[in-house]
Amino acid sequence: MNTQSELLTAAMLCVIVVLNERYKALKNIRKPQRKRLWARKWLQRRNEGKGVSNMVFKELRVEDPASFKNFSRMSAKTFDILLQKIEPFIKREDTIFRESISSRTRLLVTLRYLATGESFQSLSYYFRISVPSLSLLIPETTEAIYNTLKKEYLKTPTTEQEWLVIAKRFWTQWNFPNCLGALDGKHIAFRARKCDGSLYYNYKGFHSIVLMALVDADYNFLYVDVGCNGRISDGGVFSNSTLCTAIQKNTLNFPQATTFPQSAKSAPFVIVADDAFRLSTHIMKPWGQRSNTMAKIFNYRLSRARRVVENAFGILANRFQVLQKEIKLSVDKVQQITLTCCLLHNFIKAKDGKIFYLHGVDVENVNTVSFMEGEWRSSVCLTSLGACNVNRSADEPIQIRQTFTDYFNNEGFVSWQWEAIKKFNF
Repeated sequence: MNTQSELLTAAMLCVIVVLNERYKALKNIRKPQRKRLWARKWLQRRNEGKGVSNMVFKELRVEDPASFKNFSRMSAKTFDILLQKIEPFIKREDTIFRESISSRTRLLVTLRYLATGESFQSLSYYFRISVPSLSLLIPETTEAIYNTLKKEYLKTPTTEQEWLVIAKRFWTQWNFPNCLGALDGKHIAFRARKCDGSLYYNYKGFHSIVLMALVDADYNFLYVDVGCNGRISDGGVFSNSTLCTAIQKNTLNFPQATTFPQSAKSAPFVIVADDAFRLSTHIMKPWGQRSNTMAKIFNYRLSRARRVVENAFGILANRFQVLQKEIKLSVDKVQQITLTCCLLHNFIKAKDGKIFYLHGVDVENVNTVSFMEGEWRSSVCLTSLGACNVNRSADEPIQIRQTFTDYFNNEGFVSWQWEAIKKFNF
């Protein structure tokens, strides 16, 4: 009996060994691989002069500079300056297998994406660059632009003298004294991941992050905060920002309170904002719904000064239309794109001068006392923040606002303001 059992066990072991050897042999047999293209033939002809970039550089740039500027959103000279600055960070070497995508093409396709917001698939056909390559080179190029230019072209003033220069421009340009900037925020729409749930879902009915910006009297972005999720209350956007902390701790070195022009009245230097922000010592917002004519005059004068930030957003959205669409990228890439657009806005203005996409922005004519609202306001994906729900502000900010109100209704008046509040329904 024992002998029979031992024979059976030995036979089973032999079968197991044979099957194991067969498994190893089959595992080592290489399966036939499906042949894949290293690159599609029509993509390989990119460097043969058959892509859009060749037409742009050899035809538009030489024969039609205005069209080149419209295509890239900057002049050829400014394009060259930008390329020179970022080329060390985006240049790639050729290999024995294929030629790399040139630095100037990388920059051009990135600028075109920001200008139009077209899909990567659409850009792939135009520039003969594969979608996977575009999904890598566009974020790389925007990151290079931001890291290279941010210290010079997106710098918040930190000295009293710098702030005084800005305040002087607000008085001469917009008739608002002791003003250090205009503050506002907009929702930037993007396609959130399913795992994010309702984290970025705002009360307006879409997923977004908030772009909050401080703008000077000449449409330059002085401070930009991007990334606060659209679900957070609008009053909390500013409260959670580094700008709010810096103002509270006085690390920005705001000038001390001073008298108004041609007046004995004095007040602190302030930032003008709308109802999305809370009234404070350095943040001025409109009076509530009142029949008081003096309050309406203040609201009009503040609105006129605050319009620079609205127009700055209008110029930004017209120039870089990617911000007017739902951006189908991850939230970190959406933040990078938004910051790069704001930075390029300042860079282009500095290099190309007062060349704006002014069509479609708010325009007021003080001679005829007329106002035309910008077309960009109709964009669903670049919408304003809602009103801040605060029961009552502190006494000191209210008194400061009253000082400005008294000044605008007396020695600081402008000749057209009374007719303006009737026409514009303040």
